[in-house]
Amino acid sequence: MRNHIRKLRTLLVTGVAMATCLAVLPAQAQEEKTFAVVVKVAGDPWWSRLEEGLVEFAAENPGIRVFMQGVSQADAALQAQLIEDLVAQNVDALGIVPISPQTLEPVIAKAREKGIVVVTHEGETQPTKDYDIEAFDNAAYGVHLMDQLAAGMGEEGEYAVFVGRLTNVSQNIWVDAAIAHQKEKYPNMTLVGDRNETGEDAATAYRKTLELLAAYPNIKGFQGSSSNDPIGIGQAVEEAGLEERTTVVSTSLVSLTRDLLETGAVDVISFWDPKLAGQAMMVAALRKINNEPIETGDDLGIVGYESVTVVDDVVYGAAWVDVTAENMDEYDF
Repeated sequence: MRNHIRKLRTLLVTGVAMATCLAVLPAQAQEEKTFAVVVKVAGDPWWSRLEEGLVEFAAENPGIRVFMQGVSQADAALQAQLIEDLVAQNVDALGIVPISPQTLEPVIAKAREKGIVVVTHEGETQPTKDYDIEAFDNAAYGVHLMDQLAAGMGEEGEYAVFVGRLTNVSQNIWVDAAIAHQKEKYPNMTLVGDRNETGEDAATAYRKTLELLAAYPNIKGFQGSSSNDPIGIGQAVEEAGLEERTTVVSTSLVSLTRDLLETGAVDVISFWDPKLAGQAMMVAALRKINNEPIETGDDLGIVGYESVTVVDDVVYGAAWVDVTAENMDEYDF
């Protein structure tokens, strides 16, 4: 495995959880609030970027202590136990990026019963929550990813799709919308195989791409979902010398895919800035605590969330960007 995969894997932290305290509380204990954010995997660069947003939020809101935790691997049972521990600590608000809404539902319901505010991200189908923050309409994003893939493939040929987890809400909405859009708009494209579950792991994406290349020698396109998917996909494409023949489109970050964008092994990455999403989660939690409802058209004071759309308890921003080798230097994270 090449260096960029090894580097990624060394970022993962062993053990059940990692916690980082991000702010120091003022002396007046009666004013103190504690917000805990639970992400999918500790140590992953995507969530490290989200943590930067929490640091800024804490600095701008004295009297609120914010900390982030994540489990050592993308395991919903471990995440549920971590949330259970935080509920027992009586935090004031929980921000959660759910691995599996079904698995987390009992413990999230328990948090709400105790009066803990719960704001999810990438969890619009979580049954129990105060708000879910989405950087954009997920179905529209999936359509957009397919348009990018189709353009690169010349609107014809075989393609495969990847998700981090089959239980992941947002990623599966993207893929569902992308496939439906392909069938309607791009009839000369063909989906091969089932959706490939990578466990948010680049090495798994690499292995599954090798399997797809062997099973479908004429395959032309790969649509990833997890930020780690294009690392493994691109690695396999690069080793096979197929950079010119294939198109790879995925959600990811420049810090993870720069070298693959440069070689053309990955063509386009799309993403929202997790730093800003983290801040939006905290703003939503604070507004809920202050009994200030969020309504369509509201400005959360964050780039991409200046005029949100609210449907039931889901808050949508308009915050995706597309990055190629030509403009990747504009996004240095």
